[in-house]
Amino acid sequence: MIVGIGVDLVDIARFERTIERTPRLLDRLFSAAERELKPHSLAARYAAKEALIKALGGSDGVHWTEIEVTPEASGRPWFTLTGSTAEVVAQRGIGTLHLSMSHDGGFATAYVVAESTGAGVAA
Repeated sequence: MIVGIGVDLVDIARFERTIERTPRLLDRLFSAAERELKPHSLAARYAAKEALIKALGGSDGVHWTEIEVTPEASGRPWFTLTGSTAEVVAQRGIGTLHLSMSHDGGFATAYVVAESTGAGVAA
């Protein structure tokens, strides 16, 4: 059963300017592996993390660096969650997170669907 949906849209140029003005945001928002990516990919991952927080119904117990977008061998994006963020998702009874990301025309977007396992408390 779907327990949450989130979507986010990021203006890539604005995102780049923000990172240039405040470079320490990279350490606060992204894993070490993600920080190696190009700005348009970082913008899409930022959108994915925002969309995830919306699908969860809020950010309590969620930490940005504990959310990593990792591609499967096919290239399909997937969330790798660790720490308290993984615990929050499990406590809310979410067993599957579906993620779609794209960037084009100066924008990056992400869409997340959270599905329950039938256990725990839904978001």
